Amino acid sequence: MVSALRQLGFDYVFDTDFAADLTIMEEGTELLQRISKYLQGDQHVQLPLMTSCCPGWVSFVEQHYPELTGYLSTAKSPQQMFGAIAKSYFAEKLGVNRKRLFVVSVMPCLAKKYEASRPEFAVDGNPDVDVSIYTRELARLIRYANIKFKELPDGEFDPPLGTSTGAGVIFGTTGGVIEAACRSAYEFFTGKEPEQIDFKKLRGMNGIREATIDFDGVPVKIGIAHGLGNARQLIEEVKNGTSPYHAIEIMACPGGCIGGGGQPFHRGSMKVLRKRAQALYEEDRNKQIRKSHQNPDIIQLYDEYLGEPCGPRAHTLLHTHYFDRKKKVHTGEE
Repeated sequence: MVSALRQLGFDYVFDTDFAADLTIMEEGTELLQRISKYLQGDQHVQLPLMTSCCPGWVSFVEQHYPELTGYLSTAKSPQQMFGAIAKSYFAEKLGVNRKRLFVVSVMPCLAKKYEASRPEFAVDGNPDVDVSIYTRELARLIRYANIKFKELPDGEFDPPLGTSTGAGVIFGTTGGVIEAACRSAYEFFTGKEPEQIDFKKLRGMNGIREATIDFDGVPVKIGIAHGLGNARQLIEEVKNGTSPYHAIEIMACPGGCIGGGGQPFHRGSMKVLRKRAQALYEEDRNKQIRKSHQNPDIIQLYDEYLGEPCGPRAHTLLHTHYFDRKKKVHTGEE
């Protein structure tokens, strides 16, 4: 795919999994901040923290449960984090104005087109992600260009935004975001490495799942759902004040991003989705680095540019806010 993108004319090809690792740094830190405040007796902290990587899910909350938007993580999705970093950190490395960069994302998701167009994800009218195309659209581009895809050699992503870990890879399947977060959050919270890096209790294809992860004596309760019908059950518990969880991962599509609306059609086959999930977990196992906070390019990004996770610059570039879409038109201004 990297080789095909170069033949299509892209000057740089990066890996969105890099931005997934970056998302874990921010979202994992935010989760620990909220849990720490809760354990210190803060009754106003909004738990459970709900993941915000899925724009279909975020839009669902904004439209149907706007009073609960404060429970969503303020961390942007990997797509939007990547665009923000490409047009700030990377643009500065190139010594060019951000408006000279044209960023195209390749996504499994149709809702990413809407997300990229949201006015808050732009600077002076210049979007962080200029165009989002979905997987099938890339396949069409490759065919239209008469590129013999199967004959291409494997290509390498460009530095410094092309390095990713196993944690970033598993983002694409239900349960993967929260598992990736737990790998880093456990170490941030306890100062220790987990005995087992694979949090298999968080995996599976049941529509609603729950697990308790022992953070060295502190039980962290996690809820997971994929499909908005299942998501509604969990968010109703939040609305009613009966949710037992500290964190909830939601993906709008069955199976997560692997079953996204822009993916090759799977006709609702769980067999296909399980194979796609299995492929991600296998890729994760084969990665030399499997925790987001150990990604050397992520470490360099914070050392050179961002400072600390959830710090002032990171918050400006990598976080956002939500609003009741039924009551007002959002201008992108604070």
